[in-house]
Amino acid sequence: MNLRDLKYIIAVAETHHFGRAAERCFVSQPTLSGQIKKLEDELGVTIFERTNRSVEVTPIGEGILAHARLLLEQAEAIERTARAHQDPLAGPLRIGAIPTLSPYLMPLILRPLRQRYPQLQLVLFEEITDTLLQRLRQHDLDAALLATPADDAELTGQPLYDEPFWLAHPRGHPLADKAEITQDDLEAVELLLLADGHCLTHQVMEVCRLAERPRTGETADLRAASLETLLQLVSADFGCTLVPALAAGSGWAHDGNIALRRLDLPDAYRRISLVARRSFPRRPALTALAGLIVAHLPETVRPCAAA
Repeated sequence: MNLRDLKYIIAVAETHHFGRAAERCFVSQPTLSGQIKKLEDELGVTIFERTNRSVEVTPIGEGILAHARLLLEQAEAIERTARAHQDPLAGPLRIGAIPTLSPYLMPLILRPLRQRYPQLQLVLFEEITDTLLQRLRQHDLDAALLATPADDAELTGQPLYDEPFWLAHPRGHPLADKAEITQDDLEAVELLLLADGHCLTHQVMEVCRLAERPRTGETADLRAASLETLLQLVSADFGCTLVPALAAGSGWAHDGNIALRRLDLPDAYRRISLVARRSFPRRPALTALAGLIVAHLPETVRPCAAA
């Protein structure tokens, strides 16, 4: 058994195809298949169940793959440790971020990150929460910026800041005449929400204490895939929505038909955390990233005490 064999079985598990796994590993399919068969013979177990139509991981294979991913991460850590003798903050750092955060936070930190840690190479992945958590568990990511707690004993989160929600409504909306936006106001309007799968939708309903309501009228089928699209709907007089505070400072905020309002609700916010595996060895890199993020936050958000 060697690290090359472990890379082969991980590639097959992720592609469910020997040919595509061979291409990923830059070897021929017979070479990859032969090495995996040798490994299975050596271990005395079947890692993959093969048919003419599919390749599936066996139950014992799942356990082997979990150890394989951990071993490969530790092997990479050995290489990084050697490089860290010259610079402890050198090399790639694979960070995931949710779509309702990444476009608004990254412009604040990318230039300062390059200036302060020039050898640290940020590799960014933008996905919904469930996908990021899965990639973290599979060791495809080093850490992720999330707005929901990671309910997993293998993961740990460092709270960074609390981000209030703001109300966005058309300028001609009835709420435009109100000095303050209250809980009763939110319960009375039909809020535009993101499509299922985005954690922002659940957070908006939860932190503003809004019960799920039947969607009727012309907005019943309006579910946007991105926050930018949602705000275009607001600008076109289709309704109101809630946006995180960082997004309130982006270019669309200058749209002449969108009004941004602070909420008179102290609990209407989401907490942003940097989540990583407990076994991840490059803690100084995560600490540096967390500190830099907190140092470059605008006044519209509140740094957590722990940060």
